[in-house]
Amino acid sequence: MDINEILSKVDHTVLSQSATWADIKQCCDDGMKYSVASVCIPASYVKQAKSYVGDALKICTVIGFPNGYSTTASKCFETEDAVKNGADEIDMVINIGWLKDKRYDDILNEIKAIKTSCGGKLLKVIIETCLLTDEEKIKMCEIVSASGADYIKTSTGFSSGGATREDVKLFAEHVAPHVKIKAAGGIASIADAEDFIMLGASRLGTSRIVKAVKNEAADGKY
Repeated sequence: MDINEILSKVDHTVLSQSATWADIKQCCDDGMKYSVASVCIPASYVKQAKSYVGDALKICTVIGFPNGYSTTASKCFETEDAVKNGADEIDMVINIGWLKDKRYDDILNEIKAIKTSCGGKLLKVIIETCLLTDEEKIKMCEIVSASGADYIKTSTGFSSGGATREDVKLFAEHVAPHVKIKAAGGIASIADAEDFIMLGASRLGTSRIVKAVKNEAADGKY
């Protein structure tokens, strides 16, 4: 698979608690240089990053991150604030406890409310697959398909596990055709990226693919 095709599907990510503006700026510089899909950064840096990159790069941020148990009102405010500051894409975390309690309507209504708060911007729904049963994952495929969201996403990268090939395959079998798939967490190599794309992922949340390409470029392979 062409490396530029892979890069075009990468949400180049910096979400560590200790991320500084220097880290975010480097992420943006790399994102522009390698023509990634977006950079995924903390909400507190969205306005500064958007001012820095202008229209040269999409800015993605996270909502209700990483635990997902903020109130719907809080998540909607976060979303509206992020969009006002220049976010092009929103990655939200579901309330996992609600899923365990089978409060499916509450989850659906929350996703719909956040989609409205996006004001037409792209919405990805993080379901944190490492904490779910296959039955719960399939139920979330149904809910996301009915919600108006654009993507279902595997993981925050901050829990006990990240994307697996099995989960991406499961998503591909159960989401509606209009819902795309984002794999995130633990995608460590170009070979991993190729596997996830072949299984149906349209986006990859990772910091490592750009690093891998930079290393190959340093070795004269790219």
